[in-house]
This record gives sequence, structure tokens and C-alpha cells, in this order.
Amino acid sequence: MAQTHTIAELLAKASGLEVELVPITSEGDRSTEPLSSLGGTGVFAIGLREALLDGRCDVVVHSLKDLPTQSAPGLVISATPKRADARDAVCARDGLTLDTLPAGARVGTGSPRRMAQLRARRPDLDVVDIRGNVDTRLGKVASGELDAVVLAAAGLGRLGRLDAVTEFCGLDGWPTAPGQGCLAIETRENPERVLALAVASVNHGPTRTMVSAEREVLRLLEAGCSAPIGAHAMIDDGLIFLSARVYSADGSSALTASHAIYVADYPKPAETVASQVAHELLQLGAAALVPLGSSS
Repeated sequence: MAQTHTIAELLAKASGLEVELVPITSEGDRSTEPLSSLGGTGVFAIGLREALLDGRCDVVVHSLKDLPTQSAPGLVISATPKRADARDAVCARDGLTLDTLPAGARVGTGSPRRMAQLRARRPDLDVVDIRGNVDTRLGKVASGELDAVVLAAAGLGRLGRLDAVTEFCGLDGWPTAPGQGCLAIETRENPERVLALAVASVNHGPTRTMVSAEREVLRLLEAGCSAPIGAHAMIDDGLIFLSARVYSADGSSALTASHAIYVADYPKPAETVASQVAHELLQLGAAALVPLGSSS
């Protein structure tokens, strides 16, 4: 709701139209089951997309990392605003960090990727599968139920809760979910001109290219958005750099591939560099680490 309110204000300013917020509760919001048992992919998007298709709303705002790589018939991602902080953040008691948490400390996350990364970094920690919104998760640390939680820095920033962060995880050693830190604005195909222009005004081209490359790796690996895969792209001096890492669920193994190409040299640079990275990961044996073929 916080991120949707921000986008609504931008669309109202760009279009001159009154914008109404329409709250939608998804299966991912209602269920307390682990993401892995829900299938992960799309559980936060299905309800929103149904509301868009049946006309209850004209625009939906997604956290891009939760959006399936396969497009929905009749719908289109019309814009991706400039990306916020893509890093994960540790929120621990007593100002602790991942390295200073004591052995046996209870660390909560609902992400299979973060679970694998925590187990790889600190196999002596007790990694706890949790669900709930940001305040619920931070409350588990404040109450002493958990010693720490790992959350997206972008979400904490949008909610004004960066004061809870005790450590930011660097992207080189701790790649995050494809599209993390980015929002996706989805509309029906061929929206009215005034809406199309308003949505286009908040699109950020470089962000779109970078997150498209990250998500294309997921699509090519046929892995869902809950798979233990981290990917991050950046554009610098005309080059797009893309790195992706695939983890085993228990964190005992990981494979990494990185490639870079000049954006101007290819008609579809995001797809090209993602193809190079995904091909290398498959050659290295990625299919043996994660359940592939489940993307939707």
C-alpha cells in the first residue's frame, strides 16, 4: 500500500486525473504457509491481475521480484520506475550483524534464497521460516522471539523503517532476487491514451533494461520467483553487467556466472546477456541444484 500510494501520486500529477486506491488481498497475503509450499511464483500477483482484468482497477503496482516472468494474457507491464536499493538488510537485536550473531541465533526469513544464503554464510544459525508484513517481522525481533530478520532494504525505506537495519548485505557477496528494489506498473493492453501517457512518464529506461536481464535469467532457467537464485545487473559506461548465482536449498553449494556486453551493440541487450549467463549456469550444473522447469 505504501508503494502504491507513491505511484498513485505520480500518476495523478502526470495525468491531472483523480486516482482512487483499490486495496486487493492476494493469496500470498492471506496464507501463512511457507512460500515454497504455495508454489511461490505468482501468489502475490494473481489477485491483483484478476482485479485488473475484470475492471475493478486500471493500474496495479507490483513488487517486481514477486511477479512471474510469464506475462498474463491481456495485460502488460507498462512501466518500471527507477529502482530503489536492491540490497537485503539485516535487522538484528542489539546492533548485531551476520558475523557477530552468536551460534544458534534464530534468524527469520520467508525467502528460500535468503535461507540458502544464510545457511551458506553461517551454517551454525537457526534459520526460521516466517511470514507476515514488515512490522510483524520486526516485532518478532523486538519481542525476543527471533534474534534477527532479513528484509528488502527498499521495502524498509518505503516504510520509513531503515532505523531498524543493523547491516546492509553487499550485492557482490549476497545477490538479491531478480527485480528486487523495483516496482512494476501493470495495465490492460492498449489502455486509454491519458493513462498510457501518465504511466509512461514514470518509466525509467535503464532500470527496465537491468531488471529485464535479471528476470530473463529466471525465465531461461525455468525457475520460479521463489527459487534460491540471486541476480543483479547494472549499466555503466555503456556496458550492462549481469551476475547470477544459484544456490542449493541447504546453502552447501552455489554456482555463479557473470557476463557483460555493450548495450548499443545488440537490439535486445537484456535478453542477450541473460542468455549468456543462463547458458553458463546450466553448463555448470544449475539444474542439479534447484528444481527447474517450474516457472509460471
